[in-house]
Amino acid sequence: MRVKAKSGGLVVQAVAGTHVVLLGWDIEGPELEAGLLGFSIRRTDETENETYWLRGMKTFPGTQPPLPPGGTASSQQAPFQTFQWGDYSAKPAHEYTYTLTALYGRPGALVEGVSVTIAIATEKEEDGTHSVYFNRGAIASQEYARQFQDKAPDVVGDAAYAWLSRGLLEAITGFVAKALDPSFGLRVAIYEFQWPAILDALHAAAGRGVSVSVIFDAIENAQEDPVRKNEEAIEKAGIGTLCRGFTHGKIMHNKFMVLLKDGKPVEVLTGSTNYTENGIFGHLNCAHVVSDPEVAQVYLDYWSQLSEDPELATMRRWDDEKTPSPANPPAVGVAQVFSPQTGTATLQRYADIAASAQHALFMTFAFGMNKDFLPAYGQDDGVLRFALMDKVGTGRNLAQAQQQIDAIRKIPGTVVAIGQNITLNSFDRWLKERDGLAPGEHVRWVHTKFMLVDPLSDDPIVITGSANFSDASIETNHENMLVIRGNTRVADIYLGEFMRQFSSYAFRDAAYDAQHGGQAADFKPQDLATDASWINRYKQAGSSGALRKTYFSGE
Repeated sequence: MRVKAKSGGLVVQAVAGTHVVLLGWDIEGPELEAGLLGFSIRRTDETENETYWLRGMKTFPGTQPPLPPGGTASSQQAPFQTFQWGDYSAKPAHEYTYTLTALYGRPGALVEGVSVTIAIATEKEEDGTHSVYFNRGAIASQEYARQFQDKAPDVVGDAAYAWLSRGLLEAITGFVAKALDPSFGLRVAIYEFQWPAILDALHAAAGRGVSVSVIFDAIENAQEDPVRKNEEAIEKAGIGTLCRGFTHGKIMHNKFMVLLKDGKPVEVLTGSTNYTENGIFGHLNCAHVVSDPEVAQVYLDYWSQLSEDPELATMRRWDDEKTPSPANPPAVGVAQVFSPQTGTATLQRYADIAASAQHALFMTFAFGMNKDFLPAYGQDDGVLRFALMDKVGTGRNLAQAQQQIDAIRKIPGTVVAIGQNITLNSFDRWLKERDGLAPGEHVRWVHTKFMLVDPLSDDPIVITGSANFSDASIETNHENMLVIRGNTRVADIYLGEFMRQFSSYAFRDAAYDAQHGGQAADFKPQDLATDASWINRYKQAGSSGALRKTYFSGE
């Protein structure tokens, strides 16, 4: 949902997903810039009759008393010196009112200026054709450290797991629970199949007489990963008769379920989430439910082909014919793309779609940025481009990948954030964070695989699923992707979650660079400017600051 409001030369746009409300604003006229020290935001939850000021971690220098470790400050006294803010504590299906006020004067004696109020409702989680669920992906965060004293979730218990899941696990088990009796069926294709709650839910469904059949990755490799853990979890759950291993190809990387009623598919749940502790509670992931029999039928047909455990060449021929590369631009509605395919033309098509963005592009990359996307991100053409990455790259190409990302960062309209922890001891306000859920994981921060092209337009494109925008994800892995055009609800949800994580890791990435660049002693991000000089970074035409101000304010 998107809403705009304007008053006294202050314009604001609110974009609501399910758990996030993005606010972007702008001011009109140099007279409003003179002496501007930032903005306060007051939020009223009309649903729960609760009002408070949004808070941040930056304060004016010399704040008395200083913030304690992990502390935050009200924007009423420590204003936001930005033209964009995200409310990441919003709840689904709630009505909110936000009041944005320009603040002047001096630190400790701020004076209110122009103000604007805007009302918006967040989306329901389950609504219409598309229902989207993101976990918090925030175990490596100040908020987790504040709430749970940085203890591991298996030490804290259910409260930590529920907070980290934020409805993701419940969406998956709830999807299984829709299969009520023998008139229902469930068809599952899953790469990592280990979290007991999901296996137990499928076991319980079979106990209700539901027809349950699971295909899991059992492709042999030197590490026996994930086949050994999958088989151990299946044996422990007592569902061996419901499961069969898939043995051909590089990895069977799918994560989807199809719900059948009276033998006919009615819904599909897909996304990036492996059914493991790290997948559900650790790094960023999502589940995407499509309540459309036609889409579910395409997934069921794909599952039926997988169930025969075909050779790679056979599966390629089927995927090439049934789900070829999407058009550019994609057709309005929902399309599916399955892998493996012959060659990597579909990856280039994704890159072409990314390059077609007229105003903004947002993408997540779990294992580095594939070369096909470098031209899109290398354009200096006034388009705002974001890349959220778990890591710069992997293996022997790491040095080259670092050079490529360094070059992209120099493009004025391109902004990159890479997953990091804060490790600077000089941060007197920083609580010690966990560096992930468990050691040795392939992905620690960002595991999603999605692309948003012009998401705030009336004709957005969302591409999401299990594939990592890599050569292997198209040519050798078994994967599935949804291509969705024209659905603003879906775009708003994905954009809010993208910016939630991007904001977190952009700060950590800057701190990491400062530490490793020998500037740690000078890096003090908690201090606010005591004059209006902070506005300068938003004034240079074509810069990411200027483009962000224009894009998120809707101006």
